[in-house]
Amino acid sequence: MKLICKALLSLWLTALLALIPAGRAWAFCGFYAAGADAQLFNKASQVILAHQGDRTTITMANDFQGDVKNFALVVPVPVPITRDQVKVSDRAILKKLDSFSQPRLVEYHDPDPCQPISQFDIQEKSAIQSSSATAPQANRDAKKLGVTVVDQFKVNEYEIMILAAQESDGLETWLTQRGYNLPKGASEVLQPYIRQKMKFFVAKVDLKEFDKSGDGFLRPLQISYRSPKFMLPIRLGMLNAQGDQDLIAYLLSPKGQVQVTNYRTVKVPTGNEIPESVKNDFGKFYQAAFQTAYERENKKVAFLEYAWNTGDCDPCSSTPPTNDELVKAGAFWVKTAGQNKSARGSWNMDSGTYITRLHVRYSRDQFAEDLVFQETSNRENFQGRYVMNHPYRGNMICPAAKPYMEKVTDRQAKEANNLAQLTGWKLDDIKKGIKPVQIAVADDDRFWVWKLLASLWKGLFG
Repeated sequence: MKLICKALLSLWLTALLALIPAGRAWAFCGFYAAGADAQLFNKASQVILAHQGDRTTITMANDFQGDVKNFALVVPVPVPITRDQVKVSDRAILKKLDSFSQPRLVEYHDPDPCQPISQFDIQEKSAIQSSSATAPQANRDAKKLGVTVVDQFKVNEYEIMILAAQESDGLETWLTQRGYNLPKGASEVLQPYIRQKMKFFVAKVDLKEFDKSGDGFLRPLQISYRSPKFMLPIRLGMLNAQGDQDLIAYLLSPKGQVQVTNYRTVKVPTGNEIPESVKNDFGKFYQAAFQTAYERENKKVAFLEYAWNTGDCDPCSSTPPTNDELVKAGAFWVKTAGQNKSARGSWNMDSGTYITRLHVRYSRDQFAEDLVFQETSNRENFQGRYVMNHPYRGNMICPAAKPYMEKVTDRQAKEANNLAQLTGWKLDDIKKGIKPVQIAVADDDRFWVWKLLASLWKGLFG
């Protein structure tokens, strides 16, 4: 159907533009209308993980709110990190992957049932200073507490230390002495990482460099390393949590879908037809639908919101990422337009990169483990997609009007029920927002058509 739709658009677009009356919009194949991006969730963290074999690149969005002088980032990493493995990235990369993979609303418009063109409709549808003057003293203090400063360096506006520790109390004390305001309980959470002999990537902001860096927002940090461990530490983030937190992970792989191995992965509801009234507040709808699904799954799953080849999309919520954008996102296996002689302009010619969007809502009592991933060869496409049908509301004077009215009335009732089940909203309230279809008919037919309409409406909506 997709190919047929594209062919029809290609063959008849010019002719149709000449035929369509002013003010009427045709949408044969439907179109993308709105999306549910990470901005919907107030406490959402975003991260990109690009992975192939034993190589991983993590890009972490810093959604820190407050005075940047108080910013501190502590991330467990499986191996020591050196200066050349750290970059400052661009917030636009996360925004791009977010808009490309977000759950989406698509719209279809019914054609006039009294016009032949309907046959073409396819609606089946502190201040750690890294200067040489303070480093020796810092190293001596660290040894007393069982902490080793493996490395320290600056990357743009960030001052970074790589630490190893023998016991969590010592690490907590060392960090606290240097202005890192760790939340209560940090020692307990740090201990499992120390037992695994993991290192700690610690970052603070150089205020002078930050003032030079741009628009007042902290830029993402990007770390690359080699390790057989393909995981994302989330437990340290729980220490700051006041209730549930949302994590949206964009996982890039040249192989296929990335899956969570230590928690169940559940697909978000998709393909549901929902009432027209949702269009004006799709974000509110998706928040409610996600919360309902989260509670139904006992709050212990990762939700798959999108899985697709980055070179394609249907429907597209934004243009696919270019090769250059994929490389900036950490996909080290992709050739940029300058490296790939066959690349035409900046369009994404790398059809092998696959993106998996996972949404995890977690709390301290529900997620006891960090997220562990694995690459798979599964290249099945999936998207969180919701369908909105707009009835034809023009004059209809033909035998097809009656069965069309029956179809629309039945469809609107099903859409109302779908919305109630997805969100937990009251069905009676949903019905109040449904706009019935009104039709104009020939004088001699008017009485029985309106009688039928009233009967159908009363039977389905009360």
